[in-house]
Amino acid sequence: MVEVSGRCEAGFGAVKDAFVENFANSGDVGASCAVVKDGELVVDIWGGTLDTEGTTPWAEDTLINVYSTTKTMSCLSLLVLASRGLVDVDAPVCRYWPEFEQAGKANVLVRHILSHTAGLPAWDRRLQTADLYDWDRVTGMLAAQPTWWEPGWKSGYHAISQGNLVGEVVRRVDGRSVGTFFAEEIAGPLGADIYIGTGPEQDERIAPVIPAPPLDFGGEGGSKDPESIPYRAANPRLVAEDSWTIPWRRAEIPAAGGHGNARGVALAQCPVSAGGSARGVDLLSAETVERIFDIQAAGRDLVLGVGVTFGVGYGLNSPRAPIAPNPRVCYWGGWGGSLVVNDVDAGFTMAYVMNRMGPGTVGDDRAHTILRACYASLDG
Repeated sequence: MVEVSGRCEAGFGAVKDAFVENFANSGDVGASCAVVKDGELVVDIWGGTLDTEGTTPWAEDTLINVYSTTKTMSCLSLLVLASRGLVDVDAPVCRYWPEFEQAGKANVLVRHILSHTAGLPAWDRRLQTADLYDWDRVTGMLAAQPTWWEPGWKSGYHAISQGNLVGEVVRRVDGRSVGTFFAEEIAGPLGADIYIGTGPEQDERIAPVIPAPPLDFGGEGGSKDPESIPYRAANPRLVAEDSWTIPWRRAEIPAAGGHGNARGVALAQCPVSAGGSARGVDLLSAETVERIFDIQAAGRDLVLGVGVTFGVGYGLNSPRAPIAPNPRVCYWGGWGGSLVVNDVDAGFTMAYVMNRMGPGTVGDDRAHTILRACYASLDG
């Protein structure tokens, strides 16, 4: 039986039970889970070890690369600027980033880059992971290339490029990088232990992920045609071991490089589920929270090959692919299994992060087992 540390408020015992079940039945090695209800931590638990040999315990402040769960932090940063009246999500991206107008992209709107409908799911030129460490180069390449389809037509998951697109708009409007903006305007005020780009002071707390097979949208179930969108979108072709390196940790990779624990993820996102304000921090207007649920795309994603509903900045709950019983639920998960869910109707945020990666591109059922337990606890 795994030893679980932390605390669970009365009535949320089912969440702890589901967390333990993942170790017993789903192969978890080390993980943490948190639930914030109406701005207050009601579940904050962790357990397991940093290695499969079981020699080093997962600690209260252990950090892990959460991959695409990072996107919710980057998109939230841009939504904060929108809420302050500094960005119009219906405006062209080139209003804030003039060079982006190249190659006929004046019709790409801010809400398109927030919803994977911009038609820029990757770079035209084949990249290596190390190229992502040069922000100006890879962002400039996106500004110079044409879209792959008519913006707003359909979603095609921007697995890495969304972070550069969103992050550059944040930088052009605010002057700070998206990692700095997030740290100073969101994570810091909320006391959230999550980072887009880590300094050396965090290195001793970072656990290495236990890798899954390499991420490959053109692999099994996808297309081997090098001209197809899924194949071209797998660029660069990430391997999990990249995240073990210092250059990956130091770089701001706002779509995939965030490091945090479940407590940090949940605290950073909890103003969304609380209607815009939580823990004394006003982040979003009520109107901006509602705008998240403005459907931008619904149907088979051109890259993922499955049905996804995207709002402005998040995936949305939908009848075709339900993850929750309530309609106003926004979420996203990361390669290997991490997940964050904001339920505005029920007023809670749930986060789960782990070190043993599963094969899922944007999460797997371990997090959903815990999410179902959250709803059972609320019903109880």
